[in-house]
Parts: sequence; C-alpha cells; structure tokens
Amino acid sequence: MRRLTFIAAGLAALLVTSIAVAHGIGGKSAKAVAATFQATGSSVSTKSCTTTDGKSITITNGRYTGTASGDPDLTGAITLSARSVINTTDNVGVVDGQLRIDVSGGHDTFAAYSAVYASGNVAGLASGLARNSGSRLVANLSAGFNPSSGFTGGKLGGGTSGGNAVEIGGAKCASTSSPKPEKSDARGTISALSANSITVAGLTCAISSNDSAAVNSKYKQGDRVQIHCTLQSGVNTLDHISGHGH
Repeated sequence: MRRLTFIAAGLAALLVTSIAVAHGIGGKSAKAVAATFQATGSSVSTKSCTTTDGKSITITNGRYTGTASGDPDLTGAITLSARSVINTTDNVGVVDGQLRIDVSGGHDTFAAYSAVYASGNVAGLASGLARNSGSRLVANLSAGFNPSSGFTGGKLGGGTSGGNAVEIGGAKCASTSSPKPEKSDARGTISALSANSITVAGLTCAISSNDSAAVNSKYKQGDRVQIHCTLQSGVNTLDHISGHGH
C-alpha cells in the first residue's frame, strides 16, 4: 500500500466564496441556492496503517443517508458516498465522493464533491446537475464529519466555511495488522515433564494450567511424542501434543 503523508497548511482558504450557484447549461441564467443536510453512516468499512514516520492513517469507505432541506432542487432524502483518507495523528485528510438528493418530482440532483478534512470538519466543492430544473450545480460544501457516524450540520452554499488546505505526499504506508505468532515444534522422547513444562528433543514449552492435568495424566517421561508450541508473551507455550501415551 502506498504511504500517505498529510500536511495542514494552516488557514489557507480552499474556497473563496460561500455560495451555491445553479445556472442553465447554456449559461443563460444564474441564481444563488442553498441547503442544509445531515446524513448517518449505513454501510462503512475501515482499514488502518502506519507510515514510517509514525503517522496513523485511517481509510474509510462509507455510504451515508439522511435529509437535505433548502431550495427545491436541494430538498429531499440525501445519500452520500465518501472515501476518507485521514491522518489521525495530525487530524487532517481528504474526503471525496458523490451525493444524490431525491428531489420531489422524480428528477434527482447529483453532484461529485472533494473536500479537505481538518479536526472533525470538511470543506470543499460539489459540482453536478440539478435535473429537476435542468441546471448545472456548483456548490461550496461544509459539514462536521466523522467517518464512522456521518455528516452533521452540513451546508451546500449558504455560508459554508472556507476550510484548510492539505498536501498529499508520496510516502509509503504499512498495515498495522499484528504479525503472525512465532511457532515451534519438536518430535522425539519426553526428556522432562512437570505440571508446568515439557521438554522434547531439546525444546521446552510451558504447559498452561488448563492443560496440565490432561497432559500429565496421559504422558510420562520417555514417551515418544510430537509437540507444537506458540510464543506467547515471550514464553513458548504448548499448543498441541500427540503420540503414544502410557
């Protein structure tokens, strides 16, 4: 996986105006429109990784549903898809996706958007088509955003925040998944056996208290067996034993 580096460029304005504009495809008219919205996560998947410089990156793909209210072309049930890539160490990132508003009258409003994430908020630009009126839509978008729960206090136009700027670098990112546990095994005669440990062919493994009675009741020193052990908290611990007991 590519490593990603994010740098907040403090107070750099992403967008100058705070307005949504709808205008005819032929460019014959323009008018200001606005709406507010909120949407809750209904299908969200997340994975994480850590960069070599110690930054934690969380990548989330989600679908969020809710309601939008405002001008006729921006009022109705809203669905947003979002892919967020967030540096959770510095609390900055980017959010990209699409939105659809089910407008009364059977013609939905669609738009693609791209936004900067900073400290729980997003600000960016949405561009698409208000099909009900046949107009192109260009709108500043801002909202509170949590990848797990969704969008709150969202605005399309109507005084959206300018937001910050973020740089996406080319550093690599490694998965944070836990490494596989170290395993060992041995085949031979039991050279030592107690309530707490067993030694076979030079390999000594601890015996858990849950397994001690069963192992000692079936096996004795000198029996030929095969043992399988796993390193747990720095101690080789018996997982499985097989062979001819007494």
